[in-house]
Parts: sequence; structure tokens; C-alpha cells
Amino acid sequence: MHGGEAPMPAVVVPLEALRAGMVAEAGGKAANLGEMLAAGFAVPGGFCVMTPAYRDALERADARSLAEAVDSEDDDARRPGLAARLRELLASAGLAPATEAAVRAAYERLSQAPAPGVRGSDAIHGGDGIPVAVRSSATAEDLPGASFAGLQETFLNVVGADAVLDAVRRCWASLWTDRAVAYRRAAGFQGAEAALAVVVQPLVDAAVAGILFTADPVSGSRTRMVVEASPGLGEAVVSGAVDPDRFVAEAATGQLLESRAGSKGLAVRPAAGGGTERVAPAGDAGPLCLGPGEVAELAALGRQLEAHFGSPQDAEWALAADGTLWLTQTRPITTLHPIPVRPSGSPAGGVRAWFCFSLAQGLTRPLTPMGIASLKAAAGSIAAQAGLAPSDADAGPSVVQAAGGRLFVDVTTVLRSRVGRRLAPRVLDVMEARSAGILRRLSADPRFPLEIRTPLPLARRVVSLAVRHHVPETLVRALVRPAAGLARVQRFGAVLEERLAPGTGGPAARLDRARDLLAREAFPIVPATLPVAAAGFVCAGLASLLLRGTARPGELQDVLRGLPNNPTTEMDEELRSLAERVRREAPAEADELAGHDGGELAARHAAGTLPEVLADGIAAFLGRYGHRAVAEIDVGMPRWREEPGPVLSMVSSMLLGDPAKDSFASAARAGEDAARSLASRARDRGRLRGAAVAALLARARALAGLREQPKFYLVRVFDAARTELHAVGRHLAEAGVLDDAGDVFFLDFAEARAALAAASAGHGPGRAEDDGGARLRGTVAARRADYARELRRRHVPRVLLSDGSEPEAVASATTPGEAGVPAGTALAGVPASAGTVTAAARVVLDPSAASLAPGEVLVAPSTDPGWTPLFVTAGALVMEMGGANSHGAVVAREYGIPAVVGVPRATERIRSGDRIEVDGAAGTVRIVAPAGGTEGSS
Repeated sequence: MHGGEAPMPAVVVPLEALRAGMVAEAGGKAANLGEMLAAGFAVPGGFCVMTPAYRDALERADARSLAEAVDSEDDDARRPGLAARLRELLASAGLAPATEAAVRAAYERLSQAPAPGVRGSDAIHGGDGIPVAVRSSATAEDLPGASFAGLQETFLNVVGADAVLDAVRRCWASLWTDRAVAYRRAAGFQGAEAALAVVVQPLVDAAVAGILFTADPVSGSRTRMVVEASPGLGEAVVSGAVDPDRFVAEAATGQLLESRAGSKGLAVRPAAGGGTERVAPAGDAGPLCLGPGEVAELAALGRQLEAHFGSPQDAEWALAADGTLWLTQTRPITTLHPIPVRPSGSPAGGVRAWFCFSLAQGLTRPLTPMGIASLKAAAGSIAAQAGLAPSDADAGPSVVQAAGGRLFVDVTTVLRSRVGRRLAPRVLDVMEARSAGILRRLSADPRFPLEIRTPLPLARRVVSLAVRHHVPETLVRALVRPAAGLARVQRFGAVLEERLAPGTGGPAARLDRARDLLAREAFPIVPATLPVAAAGFVCAGLASLLLRGTARPGELQDVLRGLPNNPTTEMDEELRSLAERVRREAPAEADELAGHDGGELAARHAAGTLPEVLADGIAAFLGRYGHRAVAEIDVGMPRWREEPGPVLSMVSSMLLGDPAKDSFASAARAGEDAARSLASRARDRGRLRGAAVAALLARARALAGLREQPKFYLVRVFDAARTELHAVGRHLAEAGVLDDAGDVFFLDFAEARAALAAASAGHGPGRAEDDGGARLRGTVAARRADYARELRRRHVPRVLLSDGSEPEAVASATTPGEAGVPAGTALAGVPASAGTVTAAARVVLDPSAASLAPGEVLVAPSTDPGWTPLFVTAGALVMEMGGANSHGAVVAREYGIPAVVGVPRATERIRSGDRIEVDGAAGTVRIVAPAGGTEGSS
């Protein structure tokens, strides 16, 4: 496309003609501005150079292939050079003649009728044209899930048509700055697929300008609005050039709650001849640049913005010298986590506290909609067993709700109960220590007054439920005869397998079977298996009483290393043994496969080209453990049986080292030695005491490993339900109601029933009556987009209040800082497994594509059983989540590797390649040397 070709239609469009849905044509910023103008907000009028002009410039500069090269380039050293060349080409690219003429005409119209409160051209420029702001508006900007704020350029006080045209080209080039490229790569956006429009607006003659957050961006509270303001143009506040005045107002009324004067050491003002200059503020306007009335006016504006856009907003504003309040931009506050909401008819009144069940289960990623529906069905079964059956079986108990793809539990009643205040934090101390601290602080919060003082009603329910399901009997039998307890668990598993056989009916029957499996089979697993594992810990507790004065701190934990009868470590050991067998029987192939990508090996497995010993071993492994996966409590997650890439990746990592090195066997020997040593020392205080300690520790080692068995069986139930649901999905895809069988996991049970009804009615694509099918496909598409956005969320609150505030953030009163910390810095967490290791860190956010070299320190947000094969090669473990008895801590102890858990923002503050020292006894992680650096000292 060059000069002689026909001009593109509608390449320059007035802002008032744009709407929120026109992001592809106008970019996020321009679409929002047009939406605000249409809604009647005070926004300076102007025009937009639409995205086809950018795409035309890319073609005119013959730079599209270069843009694709920047996206695909994996060499960090080469990428900036490619991006710089691309910026040069775009900045020098000429506009199509028709586009240039349209921009000149639109600018002339603006100059002829400046808006009120806007500085006129002859004020400082002698009639060259009105001063304008020329602002980038990217298609990947100001979006619900990613703001990309400040990544592209804005040029202020641009005067004259030639200067405007030059600023437009420089805006286009700014789509490819190093920071913009890096941000898009991190957020999963392709720059070559993005485009950039350019907004041109009259420059507001701002006396004061700044930012309005309609919710507190630090605490998350939706009841407080925050205003930051400084004299002059808003660029001073937005760019961070000044310490602005800060105001906090009550959202509902605009009443000023807090104010703090900033230093305001400079102001950004329009400069003579164009551009801006930084000057000392003129005059002495007092310590604050806004009064209570002006803050209240901004709060009222914020309420209007929230009502129109339906979510908290981050808005930029300017107060003109004539007193006019202008809006210059608004975007969603993308960092706020959605708030769980109890259904109508649930208890109301006062602030409610929501505990994140997903995080407690080691999940930072979101659950699929069907995964949420399945867990709610299982929770409804538990509630029914306790005599608290929900009115809607599919909805589950009202205390369990989803937000942001995570499950939350309403713990308000727990906080208002004497026994709840004591018991819940103690349970969490060993599972998720940071959450325990939050609940303790909330127990002292006057918003959660003590209302339930007697434990009797709860005790009656718990005792009745335990007796009904033979919990005391099972516990006592295991204490007296451990072998009988183990046999009971194995018999239960065999019967469960028979009950989980795939259904044979039609799709409607299989959908009902999936729902029934979750409601009928999930709960009985707990009373049938957990008491047997609990018996092991009871024995350990009794032994600790007999060992008072004999055992040193931590020695009893040594006894619980390398425990038998743990299905998770047995699974890991089978993989390690497989790697050893491959190394022994096919050494040349083992060398070739070591460190290979799991996806590539999975393709070879499907094609039948893997070495026979590995192919046979993987088939046998998947036959026993193929129902497992990362985030395996989500029925929407593919199982290893379906996608074996993660398992093969783990085997290839094991082949990098010495698979014959058996850390678990070493841990088991150490555990047995510790038990013998303690029993011998107890015998010195009496033969009977020594015999009792020996018997109790033997029982503890035999039974405590079963702590993983309940989840192992539960995941089998989820896997069986997934099998039924996948069959339903295939039917719906074949009927044309859904595009893909996997789409069924982005519906819930009621919607899946509606989809089957649509399929029965023949509502497939291309049918005139396809209202139901089209609606369901639209629902799936929207939910897939939501799911992808939530996958990028790095921070999930442990506890969230119903006003949106996050207690942990309020307590720390800090916001996340830059990634990486200086050498010598020590990070504190919870001691989880003793020992000290100094090695390179490997930060892993998703184990499905992870490769961990032998000896590296695994740094993760959290772990579940799908992660644990990585422990076989890990030298140590660092986790953001967890307590001393969380899953990762337990497995680390069983393998005898040092572990520190509950380290805030570990995956941000530690980078892959950093050399770190993990002290599992002290609970500290020290950065010895940053990646590529030299060792520092503490």
C-alpha cells in the first residue's frame, strides 16, 4: 500500500463517535474516551487516528516481518536491536496522503473552537494552532485484565499540524519500546497482533491535576476512594516525578477521611514553543492543592464512573484554571481481586470475611467453571452430611462461593465463635501459616464481635457425624492393629475403583452420573481413610510425651522422613526408578533424551518412537497414576493420561543427573535410624518406656504416610467425573452445540443440561433456530477469555473482606516492589524441613512445562501432588504458601531436602539463576549472588 492507492475509510474519527466496544479500531484509551463522551462526562473533545493508519504505516515501512521477528526472538541480547530498528522505521514512515490531509483538517477544526478551560493558541504560541495532547491508544491497553498503563508515549503541548503528524509517528514507534515489548511478552500478548491508534485532544489549562482511584489500590477497599493531586499538568503525578498530595474519601458520601501533603517540589507546565517544562510551583496555595469540596466533587465523579463502567476505575483528571473539572482518561483497576458474594437470602449485615480455599489447596491458578461446580457439588454433599443441606444442590452451600476463578469460604461465623477463633488458626499454623496470622488479627477486629460463646452445638454435630461414619472405631482399630487399618484402607480403595467404572448410558445419564459421583463418592473417603492416617500422628504425639527430656527439638520430625504407604512418594519413586531403568538399559538413548522438552517427548510417545523401555514404563506409570495432574482437584484440568508431557519432562530432567541416587531411600533409612535411636534412649529410662516408644514410633511410621491417601482417592473421583463429562463434551461437539469437547468444562451442570437440550432440539451451527447453541458458545468464549486473564494474575488474597479490602495488604501497608533483591538479602519464612543448601534457584510457576536440573532449588508459589516429581531432583524447596505441615513441606521432609515455606513474594523476589542459601531450620532464604553476578555477603 503506497501513495497512489485508495485511502482507508474512516481513518480519522471524532472521539464522540467512538464507543467502548471499538478497541480493535481505536485502542483501549480512545474507546474509553468516546464512551465517556457519549455518557455525558466532561472530556475534552478531539479526534482519533484509527488503527488502520498504523497498520498502513507498518506496511509502508515494510516492517511487518520485523515486528513478527521481535515477537519470536528468544535471544534477550538481540531483541532490543530488532525493536530499535522497528521504531526507526515507524518514526520515519510517511502517512498516506489522504490520512495526512484528514489529520490536518481535524486539527484545524479543533484550533478554531477550543473548549472551555483549554489554553488558546494565541496565549503563548501566536496563533500557530491550539496546543494539544497527542496520546497513544493501543489495542492491548486499558483492558479489563491488563492496563498496560504508561507503556506507550504521550506528547503534551504539541502545537501545529506538522508537530501533530510527527507526534503521531512517534506514538506508533512507542508500541515497540523495550519496556512495552517486555511487558507484552510477560503478559502473553503478541506485539505483531497489536495495533495503535492515536488520540488528539485540546490540552487542558490545568491548575491542578492527578489521579482518582475509585477503590483503594493498596488495601482493595471499595468503600474508600483515593485521590492524588499536584499543581500543573497531570504528567507530574502519573510519571511519579513528584510526591503528590494524597486524599482518602468515603466512597459513598465523598467525605474527606484522610489527607497528606506531598512535597510537590515541581510542576509540569506547557513551555513556550511547545512541549513541557518542569518548574517550581508558582505562589503559595497552602499545604494542600485541593479542598474538601473538590475532593467530594471528584468522589461524586468516581461514583458515576463506577456506575457506568461497572467496575472500580483508575481515572486521570484535570481541574482547569476556570474551575472546570475534566476527565482525561479512565481504565479499570486491574489489580483488584473480585469479591465473593453470598446468594440472596444468606445472612447479611456487617463485613464478612472470605478465606481462599484454592490457595489453601496449593492452587494459585484459577479453576475452570466446571471445576468450581464440581467442588461445590462435593461441598454440598458434606453440608448435607452435617445436616446443612443447601436448597439448590448444584449451587452448593452458600458459605462456598467463587470469585476470580478461585473458591472462597465465608469464615465470618468462625471469627465470631470462641472455638472457631481458637481452632481455625491452630489448624492453619501447620497448613498455611500466613493465613493463620490473618485470622488471629481479624479475631481482634471490632467488626467481628464474639457472638457464639459455647462450642456445644458444633461439638454435637461433629460427634454425631463421626459416630455415624465409624470414625472412633476406625481410629482405635488402627491404633491397636496397624495392619488391620492399612488393610481397611486398601479394601476401601478396591471397592471405590469398582464404583468409579465409566458409565454406559447416554450423554444425559453420564452428566447425571458425573454429578452423582461427586455428591455420593467424595465425602465417604474422608472418614474411611483419614482416621487411619490420624492414628499414626496420635502415636507420634504419644511418643513425644514419653520422650520429654529425652528427645531434642526436631528429632521426632526426623522419624517421619521417608514414610512408607504414601501414594505420592510411591508415585515419585516409580518415576525415578523408570529413569534409572532407561539409563541402565538404553544409555545412549538416555543421553539423547536428557533435558528434552516434555511436549516433544509426548509427540514421540504418541508416534511410537520413544525407546521401548521408556514407552513401556510410561504406559505402566500412567496406568497407575494417569488420573493425576497439576491442579488435579479441578475436573477441567487434563490428566497425565491425556497429556503425558509433564511426566515425560520430569523423567528427562531426572536423566540429567544420576537417577540411581535414591534420596527417598536415604530419608527412609534416616527415619528408621532416628526411631531406633529414640527408642534406645527411652529404654535408658526404663524398659517399659523404651518398648512403648518403639511400638508407637513403628505405628507412626507405618500409618502417617497415609495422610496423602484421602486426596489420592478424591482425585480418582474427580477423574471419574471428568471421564463422564468429557463424554458429554464430545457429544455436544459432534452435535455442533459446542466447538470442542473441552468446552464443556467452561459450563456448569445446569448449563451442560441446557446444552444437551439444545443438542436434542438440533440447535447446531448454521441452524436458524440456534439461539441456545449460539448463546452457549458465546458463554464459553467469554469464560475462556476470563480464565486466560486470571491465569496471568500473580497475586491472590489469602483472606478477602466483603468491602474488598485485603487484611494482609492493610497490615503490611506496602505494595509489591521490583523483582530481584540485592545479594546478601535474607528472606524470612516458616521452617519446614531442616538442612542448609546453597544452589541456583529455579522459579517455577507451572510445573507442566518445567525442567529442574538436579540440585537446583525449586522456588514455587505452592505445590500439590502434581508438582512432587520435581522434588526428586530438587536440592531444596522455597514456597510462598504453606506451613510446617503443608503438602510441599511434608514431601520435602520425606525426601530430606531443606525447605522454607510461607515466604512472601518469593517468586518475584528470587529470580531463576540467583544463587541462594536455604536454611530449613532457621526458616530463611539468603540471596548469595544474583543471576550472572558474584557472591555477596550477608
